[in-house]
Amino acid sequence: MTVHFIGAGPGAADLITVRGRELIERSPVCLYAGALVPPEMLDNCPPGARRIDTAKMTLDEILDELVAAHRDGRDVARLHSGDPSVMSAMAEQMRRLDELGVPYDVVPGVPAFAAAAASLNRELTVPGVGQTVILTRTAARATPMPEGEDLATLGRSGSTMVLHLSTQRVDELVEELTPNYGADCPVAVVARASRADEVVLRGTLGDIAEQVHAAGIKRTAVFVVGEVLTATQFPDSALYSPQRQRD
Repeated sequence: MTVHFIGAGPGAADLITVRGRELIERSPVCLYAGALVPPEMLDNCPPGARRIDTAKMTLDEILDELVAAHRDGRDVARLHSGDPSVMSAMAEQMRRLDELGVPYDVVPGVPAFAAAAASLNRELTVPGVGQTVILTRTAARATPMPEGEDLATLGRSGSTMVLHLSTQRVDELVEELTPNYGADCPVAVVARASRADEVVLRGTLGDIAEQVHAAGIKRTAVFVVGEVLTATQFPDSALYSPQRQRD
């Protein structure tokens, strides 16, 4: 058997890879976070599949299910929202599986920040404006950030910054970012990106906190901070330039 860690995408049921969907279709056990994975995604499970919502489970309880499936010779579709390479808590599960000798593989998915950028109709790397994207979070109700990864330090580069898991700290977030980016720096907040109930807010560091509070956004949101959000005056990419030498 194999545990398949599958990126289930940002929310829309059709934003999953063909490989991920096919693995769900043939896995008799499916573990998923009920608060993050759309119910329609489970329609891909085979008849009679064991479906386990991990939203209220501990790591040990999740591993017990994976080990039990391994013992019974049953493949497992372990669904993670977005892409499992970013803030998915997949690493701690894989570490335990390595210790137990349980095989696994990973299927990438559409990350939430990519879905947010799509909803905003923006490219996050714009020539002459911003070519670096920082993916990070804040430390509220989560494990502490490593030394040197606080927002004040990361913001010194002025790079486009994408923040996950930070909605409940919006006031502190604004306070920490403003010295480096300025109160007039463009900001967008996309809650529940790609879902039917998606909410998009656009503003600046000076007014975004008020907008978030007024909209009642408390979770499942992505913050994007940077000049790329409103840039219109920038050079064309060299990729398609007529001056570029082509073989």
